[in-house]
Amino acid sequence: MSDAQHTEHEEAHEGPIKTPKQLIAAVVASFVVPVVVIIMLANFVDFGGKSGAGSDGMSEEAVAKRLQPIGSIVVKEVLAPGVLRAGEQVYQAQCAACHASGAAGAPKLADAGAWGPRVKTGYDALLTSALKGKGAMAAQGGGEFNDVEIGRAVVFMANQGGAKFDEPKAPAASAPDAAASK
Repeated sequence: MSDAQHTEHEEAHEGPIKTPKQLIAAVVASFVVPVVVIIMLANFVDFGGKSGAGSDGMSEEAVAKRLQPIGSIVVKEVLAPGVLRAGEQVYQAQCAACHASGAAGAPKLADAGAWGPRVKTGYDALLTSALKGKGAMAAQGGGEFNDVEIGRAVVFMANQGGAKFDEPKAPAASAPDAAASK
């Protein structure tokens, strides 16, 4: 019985590698498998675009936004000195955004019912409202158009709504301007 116990005891301490061929395979695998795993992990980590956690700072849109020019040049129509735009031109460029659709309570163009009470206040009151602003309408004075051009737009809109205002004339040239043009 003692021989049987001795044989079992020796088998319990014996490893899985029994031949030199198995030993060589185990040694090679112990080097190759970790190298392959490291290469696969490196490829996995390096795969795709990188961005910071919760950040899109390196996205194409963000980079393009940072690289865009600071300013831009806008070429506008330059009129000769003393040439004023007509009321309809000013209306189309400035006023139509609200008065064509009636946005923010603006009276629509050619709506006699909406323009009637305003026309009764007179041209000067309408011009003052246009230049200084009223309600949701911002002040138009000092903008792209001068006061006479804004007045022409006011006359254009009021006349479309039933008024009979005369279009304001261009201011007379002052003496130094007249002398310089001779």
